Amino acid sequence: MKKLGILILGIIIGALAMYFYFHNDQNNSDMGQIPQPEGLINPTEIQTLTQAYNDRYNTVTDTYFKGVVGGDNRSSWYALEDLENFLALAKKEATDLGYTMDGVRLYLGAHPLVDGIPGYTTILFVPTGYENTSEGNLVKTGLKKGGNDIGGANGLDKGSDGVPPSANYPQ
Repeated sequence: MKKLGILILGIIIGALAMYFYFHNDQNNSDMGQIPQPEGLINPTEIQTLTQAYNDRYNTVTDTYFKGVVGGDNRSSWYALEDLENFLALAKKEATDLGYTMDGVRLYLGAHPLVDGIPGYTTILFVPTGYENTSEGNLVKTGLKKGGNDIGGANGLDKGSDGVPPSANYPQ
């Protein structure tokens, strides 16, 4: 009877392990399924949002870029390899700093004046996450959404400007 109890317990533990293994989001992509990210929008929605930005863009350009051919920058382009490398480095750096990286926050920035000409608007990538603390849980819960900027972590800049800088979507 004692052996039967151990067998049943083993089956239950095995079933639970299989459940958590096959319901893990990371494993879904390994099985050929790519989960759709929250906030995915189609090209029509992209165009609507970029057109809605026109008034703000015109205000900035008319105020700060008078006499500068092309106006301010509306977009930044980053090579896929650079983004992948940045994410890999940011994850490692977050771990080294005692954090778990949970995302990336994008900041709008501007390069400084050079010879009286204003610098273009740029987009800065900053890793976000939460500090690693031991909570004593055996079951992994979902990551916290919208972590804080990871202090001391490097960010990413230096994307290519739009062509021309004032070009709207699509380019």
